[in-house]
Amino acid sequence: MSTGTGADSAPGPTTHDSQPATTKTNMFSSLKIRNYRLFFTGQVISNTGTWMQRIAQDWLVLSLTGSAAAVGITTALQFLPMLLFGLYGGVLVDRLPKRPVLLFTQSAMGLTGLALAALTLSGHVQVWHVYLTAFVLGLVTVVDNPARQSFVSEMVGPGQLQNAVSLNSANFQSARLIGPAVAGVLITGVGTGWAFLLNGVSFVAPIAGLLLMRARELHQVERAPRGKGQLREGLRYVAGRPELIWPIVLVGFIGTFGFNFPVWLSAFADDVFQGGAGAYSMFNILVAAGSLAGALLAARRGTSRLRLLVVAALLFGVLEVAAAVAPSLWIFSALLVLIGMVGLTVNVTANSSVQMATDPAMRGRVMSLFMMVFMGGTPLGAPVVGWVTDTYGARVGFAAGGLVSAAAAVAVGLILARVGGLRLSVGWHRGHPHVRFVPRERLATAA
Repeated sequence: MSTGTGADSAPGPTTHDSQPATTKTNMFSSLKIRNYRLFFTGQVISNTGTWMQRIAQDWLVLSLTGSAAAVGITTALQFLPMLLFGLYGGVLVDRLPKRPVLLFTQSAMGLTGLALAALTLSGHVQVWHVYLTAFVLGLVTVVDNPARQSFVSEMVGPGQLQNAVSLNSANFQSARLIGPAVAGVLITGVGTGWAFLLNGVSFVAPIAGLLLMRARELHQVERAPRGKGQLREGLRYVAGRPELIWPIVLVGFIGTFGFNFPVWLSAFADDVFQGGAGAYSMFNILVAAGSLAGALLAARRGTSRLRLLVVAALLFGVLEVAAAVAPSLWIFSALLVLIGMVGLTVNVTANSSVQMATDPAMRGRVMSLFMMVFMGGTPLGAPVVGWVTDTYGARVGFAAGGLVSAAAAVAVGLILARVGGLRLSVGWHRGHPHVRFVPRERLATAA
């Protein structure tokens, strides 16, 4: 699979699995594989429940405290374990068989939903209960995320990995489209507790799917033996590969400062447009609709170029700034769809290019690092973004996140171009400005 930056000659990832990766244009080709089809079906159900809980959780905290910063703290607590322990989760995933690990983690995540449902429906819930539940869920996610990410290649093999990663994102975004809508109905109709209850029950589906899989049809990957220095080995592996380290750095900045939607959208719904829970649910649906479209488009692409990643990240930041200053609800809503589409493109392109560039024996550690910086950066960014939003308003908070994302995209793009032996060429062509990256030797010849 080829890569690029603003520069196509940057070092490209190679596929380390036992068979060569092939380009597929069929949008749903990986669903022909039985094990992945079971996994996909279970995940779409549990992801819907998860999004119901996320919306209900954020709205419950806002109702209990009246503070956008408290919503940010909840988000931070949920992702803090990833920041603290994410790399250790990757080491465990590389050592252990992934299907039994996922059976454990999916069961534990279902139990957290049931516990929060019991507290809420009994009328005893307090904000610290939500904080604690979010933190426990984050601990489970430390192992669950790299296990799910790396298990995809074992189900489908390298030839279908790009398609399966894109469909996973489409799966997640479909749930993100349905979950907030159902959560909005439940919150306004019967209360947040029922959303938590349905989320807990939804994990029956992925557990059943994992139990029904045929182990003989999985692509076997040699597990890393227990030993010292495996964490440092994983870090050295990533640090020595520009096609891994710089995409991870970029998604770290975007995850930390650009993806704090629970903070911004709740504040826009409550303070800017005075729309309440209905507007908050609608905003999440619009972002999810754009993300779903972006995921389906990504499933049709046969390659993941780093050039696309950098351009999408820059556009993502610009769109967030534009949404922050949108003068009306309708313009803001339209921009949210585009933000969802471009943001998903950033996520899928980074995820698939990093996976395809990684040796299978290292995939758990590399993907844990990827998820740690993407999701684990939120504990650092969410309280800061929440404070900026509370102090200076939702528009300033949203614009600040977009500016940081755009600046990170420009910086990483220039670094990758330099690594790839390219330089920025600015000139005129037929009376129009012409900006592109060209090999340095071409510039030297022209001079």
